Amino acid sequence: MSASEEILDIVDENDRVVGRATRGEMYAQGLRHRCVFVQARDAGGRVFVHRRTATKLVFPSLYDMFVGGVVGAGESYAEAALREAEEELGVSGLPQPVPLFKFLYEDPASGQSWWSYVHEVRCDMAVDPQVEEVAWHAFLDEAELERRLDGWAWVPDGLDAYRRLRAFRAGRAEGPQ
Repeated sequence: MSASEEILDIVDENDRVVGRATRGEMYAQGLRHRCVFVQARDAGGRVFVHRRTATKLVFPSLYDMFVGGVVGAGESYAEAALREAEEELGVSGLPQPVPLFKFLYEDPASGQSWWSYVHEVRCDMAVDPQVEEVAWHAFLDEAELERRLDGWAWVPDGLDAYRRLRAFRAGRAEGPQ
């Protein structure tokens, strides 16, 4: 099955399931769905940062400081967070990512929105990212990541999630929890 044929839950403004559609239909019709964002850090506390491949359906060739993706039909946010983190990092045996907060992302370019659940996980093992998903990767310390925020082209939902994560960690969580 291709990525565009994957079945997803369609949700309302309160994150309640109201139907199902393929990923292709969901994008074409702008249907609200669910996504997970997982910030992966190595043993030294550095953040996994990567550039998406040019073949990605959404936000090709942009940088991201999260691994993650859409939540499949009938899948929980927790299940999706672990699955996506292990797939994109190319590892198995990760601890369950810790859920931090959820927010409704609204894409200013398309007018589409999706529920986004931010998680974090520590990855002490060597990563081997999927070549279909990740064109480049590195673990960056927080200062280096901050220096790159204005110079690199970032996925807009990931950048929004990162800003919310900084506020959350500073005790000023934004958006629905």
